[in-house]
Amino acid sequence: MQVNISGHQLEVTEPLREYIQEKLKKLERHFDKITNVQVTMEVEKLRQKVEATLHVTGAAIAANAEHDDMYAAIDLLTDKLDRQLIKHKEKHNDRQNGVNAR
Repeated sequence: MQVNISGHQLEVTEPLREYIQEKLKKLERHFDKITNVQVTMEVEKLRQKVEATLHVTGAAIAANAEHDDMYAAIDLLTDKLDRQLIKHKEKHNDRQNGVNAR
């Protein structure tokens, strides 16, 4: 999994980079076909915003989160991505098994 982390009006520090990498590794446990992840962090007044796009086989999963604390925003983001990834995996497995998913 290739991870691209960028900051908009924000310097991406090494602890932030490591924290994001650690959180994204947990997503691989649910779905190992993640090819690329683009993460953008931004500060807007007092709000910390994080956006991410996961490129998986056959789809792109996007989510964003904001919070007063950057680490909390990253936690919210990974929770959202995790839920979407599990849903995508279930749909993918249903299609492979011939189940009509709606």
